[in-house]
Amino acid sequence: MGTAQPELSIWTEKRLRFAIEGAGVALWAWNVDTDKLVLDQPSYNLWGVSSDTNVTFEDLSARIHPADRDRVRAAFAASRAIMGQYEIDFRILIGDEVRWISARGQGEDEGMVERTMFGVFLDVTGRKQAEESNELLAGEMSHRVKNLLAIASGLTSITSRSASSTEDMARQLTNRLTALGRAHDLVRPLPGQGKKDALLGDLISVLLAPYDDLGAFSGRIRVSVPRMAVGEASATTLALVIHELATNALKYGALSSDEGTLDVSSSSHDEEVVVVWTERGGPPVQSPTGQGGFGSKLINRAMSAQLGGTLSCDWAAEGVVVTIRMDRSSLEG
Repeated sequence: MGTAQPELSIWTEKRLRFAIEGAGVALWAWNVDTDKLVLDQPSYNLWGVSSDTNVTFEDLSARIHPADRDRVRAAFAASRAIMGQYEIDFRILIGDEVRWISARGQGEDEGMVERTMFGVFLDVTGRKQAEESNELLAGEMSHRVKNLLAIASGLTSITSRSASSTEDMARQLTNRLTALGRAHDLVRPLPGQGKKDALLGDLISVLLAPYDDLGAFSGRIRVSVPRMAVGEASATTLALVIHELATNALKYGALSSDEGTLDVSSSSHDEEVVVVWTERGGPPVQSPTGQGGFGSKLINRAMSAQLGGTLSCDWAAEGVVVTIRMDRSSLEG
């Protein structure tokens, strides 16, 4: 015998309301002739609108993100011709806060009751933020893999210039790749080892060691910084910045030339640490056009969000000079 189905009478209005609120669902009804919207309290709260006001679709449209507004208006206008269910995701602005909303409903005029369409709003901000983080991570991973391939090619090239034999080249290249591994260990301690600080000079030196040609051009990278600690989280961010700068220098700047040199110096003040990256002897420098690639956007975002600092470039013809300014407490934290 099959299991008995629950009686429909158990789904009282109160119990349905409990289920809807538990699922985070907000209800709306839209009169297509008058443009008037009827919202439940969760909808008013979601949109940041007072529940004692009469609301039209045009009123709510003013709170939709400008980049999404025309798309949402067109979608709602077209919903009357849609057969079956529809769904659209968009952003709204509540002061400085951005929320993602998913509006869902039943299309087609025949499904209306007294010229009114019905649907729900869902707050999908958390899901959208997770999707954006995943996209950023995927983009970063793709970018890092491409840079690693460029680094491997560049390291092979500079190693071949100073190696006297294939065995010598293999040894030098292995040493450089091993140095990259040491840098990874320095800035990413294993779980369970507790808090691990790095010294700023050690961190920069280890990260740049693989790029220093140990043959005919020995010592063309110079690091001179005062002794100061770098916290674990800050070390990872700073490593990303140094990695990007070194990759660009290897591709286009001083490290792409036999005679190129790189000088990294630093000064420390009460609340600020300044690192100056100076390239000389490379190809003539040209100031880039446009908004920059993924790497430049990534390091500027990392500098601002995680180190409380800025990164600025002087595109001098004789070599680029990059000035990195960081909040001291953020760097040491």
